Amino acid sequence: MNRKIEIFDSTLRDGAQGEGISFSLEDKLKILTRLDGFGVDFVEAGNPGSNPKDLEFFKKANLLGLKTKLTAFGSTKRKEIAPEDDENLKALITADTEYMAIFGKSWDMHVDKILRVSHAENLDMIKRTIAYLISLGKQVIFDAEHFFDGYKNNPDYAVETLKAAAEAGARTLVLCDTNGGCFPDEIEQIIKNVQKSVATPIGIHCHNDGECAVANSMAAVKAGADHVQGTFIGIGERCGNANLSVLLANLQLKQNYNCVAPESLPLLKETAHYIAETANIALSNQMPYVGGSAFAHKGGMHVDGVSKDPSTFEHIPPEQVGNERNFLISEVSGRATIISKLKEIDSTLEKSDPIVRTVTDKIKDLENQGYHFEAADASFELLVLKERGWVPYFEIVDYKIISSQTPTGENLSKASAFIKVRVGDDFEITADEGDGPVNAIDKALRKALEKFYPSLTKMRLVDYKVRIVGGGDDTAATTRVLIESTDGKTSWTTVGASKDIINASMIALLDSIEYMLHVNGERNFN
Repeated sequence: MNRKIEIFDSTLRDGAQGEGISFSLEDKLKILTRLDGFGVDFVEAGNPGSNPKDLEFFKKANLLGLKTKLTAFGSTKRKEIAPEDDENLKALITADTEYMAIFGKSWDMHVDKILRVSHAENLDMIKRTIAYLISLGKQVIFDAEHFFDGYKNNPDYAVETLKAAAEAGARTLVLCDTNGGCFPDEIEQIIKNVQKSVATPIGIHCHNDGECAVANSMAAVKAGADHVQGTFIGIGERCGNANLSVLLANLQLKQNYNCVAPESLPLLKETAHYIAETANIALSNQMPYVGGSAFAHKGGMHVDGVSKDPSTFEHIPPEQVGNERNFLISEVSGRATIISKLKEIDSTLEKSDPIVRTVTDKIKDLENQGYHFEAADASFELLVLKERGWVPYFEIVDYKIISSQTPTGENLSKASAFIKVRVGDDFEITADEGDGPVNAIDKALRKALEKFYPSLTKMRLVDYKVRIVGGGDDTAATTRVLIESTDGKTSWTTVGASKDIINASMIALLDSIEYMLHVNGERNFN
């Protein structure tokens, strides 16, 4: 491999500044442990000077025996105060980390308007802060805030801030595109210019306001930066930070840089999704490398090509980053897609099997009715099984839902559901109530079936999506319902479509239960 590139993850600090992100102490410890296991070089974990929760976090994190370099974050000392008397620096020191990231102003406009100190005093603040921390045995990474904007406005002074940090003993000088408005060619040229004036290793920290954070970071590495900062899934203030899951995959798989241990890359998707789940945000399906659609194929020509040689329509094998290939089922899929999906269910199937044509025609007919199978693999598998004579686990004999509301939508009471099911020769009649008709029927149905299939106690719904398809202003338009369910170990999605939302929900819900029973290999009493 080419030279080593240090990966500095700021999910727990810069990422926490993103809109809608609020990590608990336990969340931060979980993410730290996962990042440590993945193998990033640095984890920047917060500012104990501004947040009591971060102070408690560092106490617990220092007991974990981490391999990664846990890093505390803070600013240069305040003006007219000695470093040893600065309260923020005192708090920073209590984090008890060997590594510290210290940011200082490198844009003269900020020195004039924000700090309101002379240019010389700002340089003194940078130099004295870093020298003081180093005298305490710390290793300091200097974040030159707004460096590129500062360089464009006053290149000589921006470089002077770097020299001040370097002379004080900073191990790395990180050039920050804090406003996120630069382009790759600017980043590359400015870094080349800077390296003529300073010998200390250069790092890069890019925000994504122009959708260039990853490209800018790659340009920086090309220009000579050996240290890259970002957040693992790109979260951060405003439009976010450089997305490390994309960036390190690009650098290591495409350009042969040494970012993490080779055995870590297959954990890329798992780690990204774990962080997204812990942060309580939905990871985009279109995110490169780790998204659910990153290796998804829908068009018939694409599927046919991938089936013959994956490299025809995939830039890397998905397993290199822990992802998997997915053939999407729809009315435009073609026989190649259907065959590929069928082989996942039964590897012995041949192209000439009549079920290929039967299922293809069935899919086209159902999607014309409003179904959508590309996001509902579980329903597709059940469709195939039924076409091959599979017998369902149970039958709904009758059901009734009672739900009262005011015209404004205010619930007068919980919705109630009554249901009668048949399992083999037995019948079960049950009732339950829930927050809305779908929740009520879900609870009543599973209560009725748990007598026969106790494993259903582990099942729960995690997502419920409704879409009106092809209806215009017609109140009787078709409603499509997608339900995602889990048993705590894995998840699956089913689909239903009908002119009645309750019926569409029931179809998706029944498929969800049937699929779990099928996958678990439950005894079929019918």
